[in-house]
Amino acid sequence: MNSGRKSVTELLQRWSAGDTRAFDDLMGQVYDELHDIAAQCFRRERSDHTLQATALLHEAVLRLIDIQGLPWKDRAHFYAVAARMMRRILVDHARQRRRLKRGAAGRRVTLSEAEPLAVHGKSPDIEALDVAIKRLETRDPQKAKIVELRFFAGLSGEEIARCLNISTPTVTREWRRARTWLFCEIKGEDLDE
Repeated sequence: MNSGRKSVTELLQRWSAGDTRAFDDLMGQVYDELHDIAAQCFRRERSDHTLQATALLHEAVLRLIDIQGLPWKDRAHFYAVAARMMRRILVDHARQRRRLKRGAAGRRVTLSEAEPLAVHGKSPDIEALDVAIKRLETRDPQKAKIVELRFFAGLSGEEIARCLNISTPTVTREWRRARTWLFCEIKGEDLDE
């Protein structure tokens, strides 16, 4: 690390303590990675989506600013929160788009790279995925967090393990079980683990 650059964790802690300059420094360091996460979200979306990665990122940053004072654990925790915000923004956007269609079925907001969650070769609608993740969260919050960190934030198994203070093999096992449960939930099958 550059001697003049502060670690992301240090900047997060300073920002939590109320140092607004730390937030500016933080954004300078993480902007490109956040943009990559936003772009990854759009690789799973339909091609004619009315939002763009930069707009998604900027909306997420505005929401991050609103939660100043959150006790950040580390870099992985920050990216997990950012990914959750991006997910919420996409779901809100999809819901608004459907409302504007005045009840018409409309086109689905697909997640084309969600092969493990695909139903009959088609990727799930983001609203259906969001509902399924919320149901999973009521059954098993840890599995839901792993899905969010892996699928939306793109974190590795090792990063998720550090973020959740669990072992990497546990992350791997729980990710596999969560994918199976979500697949069945979206497909409409009843699956008891």
